[in-house]
Amino acid sequence: MSTPALAVRDSATMLRRNLLHARRYPSLTLNLLLTPVMLLLLFVYVFGDVMSAGIGHGTADRSAYLAYLVPGILMLTIAFSAIGSAVSVAMDMTEGIIARFRTMAIHRGSVLIGHVVGSVLQCMMSVVLVGAVAVAIGFRATDATPLEWLAALALVAVVSLALTWTAVGLGLSSPNPEAASNNALPLMVLPLLSSAFVPVDAMPGWFQPIAEYQPFTPAIETLRGLLLSTPIGNNGWLTIAWCVGLTALGYTWSKSLFTRDPK
Repeated sequence: MSTPALAVRDSATMLRRNLLHARRYPSLTLNLLLTPVMLLLLFVYVFGDVMSAGIGHGTADRSAYLAYLVPGILMLTIAFSAIGSAVSVAMDMTEGIIARFRTMAIHRGSVLIGHVVGSVLQCMMSVVLVGAVAVAIGFRATDATPLEWLAALALVAVVSLALTWTAVGLGLSSPNPEAASNNALPLMVLPLLSSAFVPVDAMPGWFQPIAEYQPFTPAIETLRGLLLSTPIGNNGWLTIAWCVGLTALGYTWSKSLFTRDPK
């Protein structure tokens, strides 16, 4: 069997393994999924009037704030799902399954590819589920064209891929799953420090550069523009640049950690 065919076969096997593992142990996925749902409900029904009044210059409009909030929550969902990837990879490392795979006649890269593809698929499903909750409580994107919906879906997939490769590197570099969860904390914090909940220009002046020049804000603004027809500006190109950079960095880092000789 040729090397490309072997890689595809082994990667498909590893993908099936990771999906079955997620199905048999759903607690981690469920916990990471419930957090963005809880934040969505909390900010809409508890803080919605206050937050919308602040953004709307004194006029409370919960439905308008819901529309503003949902793109940020969807990106937050991707970040939380990526944390699960870091923990899953660290579990494989500490339980010895990675060491066993290294001794088997399988394509080396298939182990990581299975983790990455499986995580991206889980990210996409999580985004769909959180989006369904948002629609159930009143979110509508009626102005988005079919092409914009496809672009939004592609954006979600690309961001998921970039964050997953980063998370895999964090998992491989961690001594145990608990450390992987802690090391992946920036993936949880950065969306909270972005334009997910309030516009950047409503933040304190000293903090605005932190919120503006990080990967989540341009991704959120791009998704917001695609779904709500708000101006995207340069955010689309910035998002692509961040995703390409994070994917390349995460892939190179993960490959280096995975292929080095175990101590």
